[in-house]
Amino acid sequence: MKHTLLLATTLSMLATPSWACDAPAAPGTPEGASATMEEMIAGQQAVKAFQTANVAYRECLDGVMAAHKEAAEDGDDSAAGTYEAAVADYNAAVSVEEQLAADFNAAIRAFRAANPST
Repeated sequence: MKHTLLLATTLSMLATPSWACDAPAAPGTPEGASATMEEMIAGQQAVKAFQTANVAYRECLDGVMAAHKEAAEDGDDSAAGTYEAAVADYNAAVSVEEQLAADFNAAIRAFRAANPST
């Protein structure tokens, strides 16, 4: 759970004020060295659920980016800023997912090291 605060902070920065895309909250990761098998399975399920929600979030941002990119290309200067903000949110969502996957993989390695018979 060492990166839980970082993930939560990053996700809170993903709030999108001018469109209806809602960033999902990233789950914490179990402490692999001390977690039970049940906690690891629950953690895996939470990661998978987050990944599914994050895909939907990025798809929503895809629509925002497409609409505002077209408007910016047609001369709407305010649309360019919205497009850039949506791109930044999209990239941040990818980064959060990558970090969550890395954290969970580290928890799996720690769990296996602490429980070599499993």
